[in-house]
Amino acid sequence: MSVKHAKPNFSQSQVAETVKRLFGLTASGISSLPSYDDQNVFIDPIEGGKYVLKIMNSEDSKNPALIEVQTHAMSFLHQNGLPAQTALPNISGQLMSLEEIDCGYGSQKYLVRLLTYLPGTTISKVPLTPQLLYETGKMAATMDTILQEMVHPHLAVLERENFIWSLSNLPLLEPYIHLFDGSPLEKVLKSVLYQYKTFVTPKRCNFRKCINHGDFNDLNVLVHPDGRDGHRISGILDFGHMHSGYYIHELAITIMYMMTEHPKPIEVGGPVLAGWESFLPLNEAEKDCLYVLVLSRFCQSIVLAHYSVSLHPENEEYLMITSKNGVHTLSQLWELGKEQVEKLWFQTAAQFSDKK
Repeated sequence: MSVKHAKPNFSQSQVAETVKRLFGLTASGISSLPSYDDQNVFIDPIEGGKYVLKIMNSEDSKNPALIEVQTHAMSFLHQNGLPAQTALPNISGQLMSLEEIDCGYGSQKYLVRLLTYLPGTTISKVPLTPQLLYETGKMAATMDTILQEMVHPHLAVLERENFIWSLSNLPLLEPYIHLFDGSPLEKVLKSVLYQYKTFVTPKRCNFRKCINHGDFNDLNVLVHPDGRDGHRISGILDFGHMHSGYYIHELAITIMYMMTEHPKPIEVGGPVLAGWESFLPLNEAEKDCLYVLVLSRFCQSIVLAHYSVSLHPENEEYLMITSKNGVHTLSQLWELGKEQVEKLWFQTAAQFSDKK
C-alpha cells in the first residue's frame, strides 16, 4: 500500500548528479516518464545511448532482495527472447545502488538502477485490434511460463504475503471500501468481494502456480509498427508488482487492463483469451473463475487509485487513468453477469482460434 512521501521526487540536478557519479554519464537530455509509485526518468547522455533511470520508492527500497530478483527476471526474459529492459552495471560493477537523498521530505534512501531504453509506443495509444489483443494474451502466457523456469537464491521474497496488488489478497481491500460510502459503486465492490470469497477462494487449490509479472497493463506494454498496418509488442516494462501467484491471475490482469483502452471493452476478453490458450490452455477451475477475477482486478485498481490520490493529489491524473474508465466497465460487466460474459469470451476465443 502506498505511503505518503515514499515516492521519490529527484530534481533534474539530482538526477544529473546521480547519473554522472554512478554511471559516468553526462545527461544532455532529462525528461520525466510516468510511474505509479516510483520515479522513471529518460536519460539522453552525450556519451551516446538512451536509458531510463529508475528510482524505487523508499518503502520498496527497504527490500533490496526483492529488487534484485526483479532485475534478474528482466534479464532472464531478455535472454529468452522477450523484449524486457535490462539493468546496466554502475562504475562499481553493481546493478543497483542505495542512494540517500533529500527530495523535499527529509533525507531518505532510494534504490537506483539504470535500465536500457526500449523504443516504442505504449499499447494504450494504438488501436487494439483483435490480432494485437491475441498477441498480448500470448505474450503474457509466454512471459509467465518463462518466469516459472527462473532460478535465483532469493525467489522466496516473491511470496509477498500481504501484497495488496496480488489477486490472492483481494479481501485486503475491505478496509478501504468506506471511500465509496453512498456511491453506486459501493454495492458492486462489496458484491465482487463476496463472490471472490465464496466462489474463487475454494477453487484456488486447482489453479496452477507461477510467478506473475502482476501489472501487464496498457502503460507497461510497448508496441511498434509491424509493417503491415498493425503493431507488434516491442517492450515489457515495470516488474515492481512481480510476485508468486497463479497463471489465471495474469490472464485476468491482462484482460482487465486491455478493456480499459477499448471502445467496446466486453469484446476484449475473447481475443486475449485465444492468444493465452494458444500457448497455455486453461483448466476447468481457471476457466470458471476468470470472470470474477477480472472484476476483482477492476476493484483493486479503482479502490487503490482512490486511496493513492488521497495521499498524492498532485499525481491524480496518472493515478486515475485506469480508474476513470474502469468504473463504467466494472458496472457493465457486473450487470451483464457471469454467464453472458463468459459465453461471449469463450465463444469468441474459439472462433478466433479456428481462424488461426
